[in-house]
Amino acid sequence: MDSVVKTAVDTSLRYARLRVADVARALGFYRDVLGFRAQSQADGQVALTAHGESRPILILNERPGARPKPRRSAGLYHAAILLPTRADLGRILVRLIEAGYPLQGASDHHVSEALYLADPDGNGLEIYADRPREGWRLPDGSYDITTVALDVDDLLAQPGVRAGAWAGMPTGTTLGHIHLHVADLARATAFYRDVLGLDSIMYLPDARMSFLSAGGYHHHIGLNTWAGEGAPRAPEDAAGLREYAWRVPDAAAWRATLERAREHGSLDTEPAADGPFTTAALRDPDGNRVLVSVETARLG
Repeated sequence: MDSVVKTAVDTSLRYARLRVADVARALGFYRDVLGFRAQSQADGQVALTAHGESRPILILNERPGARPKPRRSAGLYHAAILLPTRADLGRILVRLIEAGYPLQGASDHHVSEALYLADPDGNGLEIYADRPREGWRLPDGSYDITTVALDVDDLLAQPGVRAGAWAGMPTGTTLGHIHLHVADLARATAFYRDVLGLDSIMYLPDARMSFLSAGGYHHHIGLNTWAGEGAPRAPEDAAGLREYAWRVPDAAAWRATLERAREHGSLDTEPAADGPFTTAALRDPDGNRVLVSVETARLG
């Protein structure tokens, strides 16, 4: 099978677009608490970037009166913000404590360390830092991914963590992965493996979860059925994930992905110009819009 990507360097999640009920209220969290920069704001939409960056990590779209995503529905579990260093994770934890913003969890996954929370609309977020890549795998080649309690004291004890005020999302912050509630684990895994072309990292039907990635990353996509087998799609008037964008490395990988999508019947819109990219939209089995982009200059 043609893979979507070749190496971890060549692939990235570009951004996630989230629906919120009130952009001003959302900015009170994303900008004023987390420290994102509001790059542009117009007509109920705002793009959020890290310090010194121009590319958006999250885009917020306002739907006045949007209600929280129903608990038993497919869609966003969390969008995961990847920080450059462990010290950055410690600094944002200090910021959240000082702001009195509630956490929903704090975990050590061996491959990464993570904080979990939700925005004012209930959109799930993970903020995390990776552990060194050379320690991700066990001797048998499998990934050493687990969940244990985060050592908060050790995280906060790093040099410089408590020095100075929180300066906002640091340069190099990216969208690390997307984790989704799905209705059927096998069906969703097959789409991301066979259509999008990702590698299956972990498939754990007893735990009702699946991880997939490109280029040897521990996971770019997480899937679970924790909202219930057969969970319906989230309603259009609810907060949640509208779409997310994926960057592929070259024209061959991009065209192969579109060919598989057409054969599968999951191509939603034909390719169109998207700034420096050319982008087509796919629909996964749970109705999530997946934008697949390639730099237009690479199309030749």
